Amino acid sequence: MVPNERPNTSTSTVLAEQVMEAVHSSTSLYRHGLGMIASENIISPMVRQAVNSDLHGRYAEGLPGRRYYQGCEDFDTVESIGIELAKEVFDAPFVNLQSISGTVSNIGVLKAFAKPGDNITAVSTADGGHISHARMGAVGVRDLKLTTYPWNEELMEPDIDGSLNLIREVEPKLALFGQSVFLFPTPLKELADAAHEVGATVMYDGAHVLGLIAGGVFQDPLREGADVMTGSSHKTFPGPQGGFVIGSSEDPAVHRKLNNAVFPGVCSSYHLHHVAGKVVALAEFKAHGHSYARDIVRNAQAFAGAMAAEGFDVLAEGRGYTASHQVLTRHGQLDSGAGATAALLLEKAGIITNMNMLPGDTKALKPSGLRLGVQEITRVGMGVNEMHEVAKLYARVLIHHEDPRSVKKDVQHLKDCFQTVQYCFDAGNNDAYPKTV
Repeated sequence: MVPNERPNTSTSTVLAEQVMEAVHSSTSLYRHGLGMIASENIISPMVRQAVNSDLHGRYAEGLPGRRYYQGCEDFDTVESIGIELAKEVFDAPFVNLQSISGTVSNIGVLKAFAKPGDNITAVSTADGGHISHARMGAVGVRDLKLTTYPWNEELMEPDIDGSLNLIREVEPKLALFGQSVFLFPTPLKELADAAHEVGATVMYDGAHVLGLIAGGVFQDPLREGADVMTGSSHKTFPGPQGGFVIGSSEDPAVHRKLNNAVFPGVCSSYHLHHVAGKVVALAEFKAHGHSYARDIVRNAQAFAGAMAAEGFDVLAEGRGYTASHQVLTRHGQLDSGAGATAALLLEKAGIITNMNMLPGDTKALKPSGLRLGVQEITRVGMGVNEMHEVAKLYARVLIHHEDPRSVKKDVQHLKDCFQTVQYCFDAGNNDAYPKTV
């Protein structure tokens, strides 16, 4: 550019305006629609204030009181409060708040307890395991040798006898449990005992169910044999996007190993504004989390039953469909793509879901199923009665084949009554879907 020549900003301005228009459009989509993706949630006004703060551009490498930067005294207070709150909420002797996602938490733990070439056991992605548990994800990043557990499709959990035999045969360095499709508690105690017999570290990925665990309505991995639990801070635990590493050991050497695995292992700057948001969310969860977790499970079970009554093929009928926030429905033959088609039709009606592989599917982009979550619609105040209304809306689109645009009007009418965040502190404007962020 010629010195002193004024840059042409018109194109850049238009692009920035397009981005902000898309941001506002996305907000409107969820304000007027039903957000039912099992891995999503909304944040409270006070959490939003913490996230939208000056901390977003700051660094605080290290631990409270032991930093590589100056200017961290106030953030030391934030993180120290958060660590103590998390220890209380999760009833754990060790917590690290610094991980920026559940997957990053997983990579850190794999780094701490396994070397490249070591054996690891986990749930197959075809059976609901998370991609970070697979060779395509974190397990591959660490170059670990993966063997997957046999699966009991009827119970939607690892086959206990087969998995016990597998663990004793493979003798993994690390036995990983938990999954992304997560209807019921893992039979952890029996499997953890076998893993410990062969010298394995037991890792439990609680990303999806972390809020249910903390709320006391799912299972208690740290008391059932898990040495370390990872999780996300933005699913059933209703905070900003981020991760947790939570340990059951009292040993300071193990604490150092886990802290070092997170920093400098997998994080440098660790998004201080999100940590501040996590800490506020922890305080809110301490006050309201047990009620929230209870209501999530109650709503999921009511929704699953209502979907079955409408004529949907809801998985795990013999176990009462679900004990978590998730409900699984099958919409056609295996690998038919019927799940993808159903998700697109529902989106046109203002119902936001995701297609998902179910046991037996082999094509990730052509699955037969939907994975549905009720944690967001629960957080804006919907209850059992609304779960029946929502199931009827699904049926109108997918069973009775009404025009989705017609159904969308009734979706919006229902959602208009549920626009405020519940189970949180009153921070003034309690709008669940603010236009500006």
